[in-house]
Amino acid sequence: MANPTGQQFEITRGNARAVVTEIGAGLRLFEVGGVACVEEFAAAEKPPKGAGQVLLPWPNRTKGGEWVYQGEKQQLEITEEARGNAIHGLTRHKEWELLEHAESSITLCVDIDGEPGWPVPLRAVTTYEIAPRELTITHEIRNEGDSPIGVGLGTHPYFRIGDAPTDELTLTLPATRVRPYLGDEQMPYDTERDVDGTEYDFRGGQVLAGVDLDTAFGGLVAGEDGRHHHVLTHGESTLDVWAGPDFKWVQVFTPAELVGRGRGIAIEPMTCPADALNTGTDLIELEPGTAWSGSWGIRLG
Repeated sequence: MANPTGQQFEITRGNARAVVTEIGAGLRLFEVGGVACVEEFAAAEKPPKGAGQVLLPWPNRTKGGEWVYQGEKQQLEITEEARGNAIHGLTRHKEWELLEHAESSITLCVDIDGEPGWPVPLRAVTTYEIAPRELTITHEIRNEGDSPIGVGLGTHPYFRIGDAPTDELTLTLPATRVRPYLGDEQMPYDTERDVDGTEYDFRGGQVLAGVDLDTAFGGLVAGEDGRHHHVLTHGESTLDVWAGPDFKWVQVFTPAELVGRGRGIAIEPMTCPADALNTGTDLIELEPGTAWSGSWGIRLG
């Protein structure tokens, strides 16, 4: 039986290794010197809870799968049946085309054209490039149509530092704003608010034991390098999930079980929050024939 993630493409540099999948151009493995940096799953398995997937042309949910483009109602396929929403874009289950595969980098592309509820064709290109202790992922989205369109992009990696339990990790986020999770609501995010004085203030770091999140954070404060740094630490080890300035949001998700190791933690850089196709919040506006490019990465310190 064919792998549900298609072909497996390995890239290496020094003692660092990553595996990228043909279906969805997802990240299935990244390790440095044998230390796992993301939660790995078998090639013969579907990515658990969206693990490692690229989310475009919108991340998270579009309420009811409905939105309006140039005055006309659009109906996306309902892909979160339990809540009746369209979730995580259009490309994570598509076969991406291999453009280039070198020892330490790989580039894949996919076209979005003729999808229900998506009126403008797009071409997306994703490149993974590995360094001795770091993996950089660069995404490009190009408007191939005759009309402007607003787009968004996110990713869905789950992180670890070797065999350390998730509950022993400390999470630090540069976020000043939060949209808390509301449980079983159809669009399960509350009104945006300041993190000051709340349980959602991770600027000084919080140990993850007892922390339960499926939460969008915004108001990100960039570091001196212009990037946003979302950091996990365990003892002397540090995992820096950095993202470029266009990734103005980060979703943090802590499911109780993921791949048999107990609790997991997804740190999801996003250019826009949930339901941005309806609200317009931080959508990237693409004129015909133009493209956007942005990068994020993982560094083991």
